[in-house]
Amino acid sequence: METVRENFITQNKETQSAITPSRAVEMLKEGNARFVENKRLGRDFHQQVELTAGGQYPFAAVLSCIDSRVPTEIVFDQGIGDVFNARVAGNFVNSDILGSLEYACKVAGAKAILVLGHTHCGAVKGTCDNVELGNITGMLANIKPAVEAISDETEDRTSNNPGFVQKVSDMNVRLTVAAIKEKSEVLREMYQNNEIAIIGGMYDVETGKVEFREL
Repeated sequence: METVRENFITQNKETQSAITPSRAVEMLKEGNARFVENKRLGRDFHQQVELTAGGQYPFAAVLSCIDSRVPTEIVFDQGIGDVFNARVAGNFVNSDILGSLEYACKVAGAKAILVLGHTHCGAVKGTCDNVELGNITGMLANIKPAVEAISDETEDRTSNNPGFVQKVSDMNVRLTVAAIKEKSEVLREMYQNNEIAIIGGMYDVETGKVEFREL
C-alpha cells in the first residue's frame, strides 16, 4: 500500500474547535478519496497513542454496520483520536446509540455525524427475508421500517433481489438520519444551530468508495 509522507494533525482541543461542520464532512470525503486512490497518510500510531492519552477530540462520529469489510478509520483514512465509532448490524439507532452520539457531539465536540450504510448488507438481507433467530429477531425489527417504506409490491422483496436489497439499504440510511433528528432533542438543537452536520453515506464493498448524501 502506498503511503504519503506529509503532515497530518492528531486532533487536540484547538484543532477540533477550529473545524466547522462542513469542514468535518469534507475531511471524511478527502479521507475516503485517499483510501480509494491508495494514497493513505503515513501516520505514526504509537505517537498518536501518546498524544491522545490525556484526552480525545475527534472531529466526527460515524454510525455504521458491524460488517468486517467497513472499518471506519481505514476507509476514511483517519488515525487514532479522529473519529467516534458507533457500530451495530444494520446501522440503526436506539436510545443507547443516540446517547453515544449525544456524548460524541455535545460533550466531546464532534462536528459531524455520518450514518454509513453499505452495499450487500447482511442485516438488510436478513430483514428482507424475515429471519428469526434468537436476539437477531429483535435487532432486525429496527430495520423493518425501511423494508415497509419501499412501496413497490410487484418485485421480489427478498434477498434474492439485489436491487430491492439496495433500495432498503438506502432507505434505512435515510430513516436513520431522520430518526437522529427526531428522537434526540440534543442533536436536533445542535443541527438546527449549525453546530453539527448530520448526513448519510453508502459504502460500496466492491470499490471502497463512499457516496455521501446530504439528507
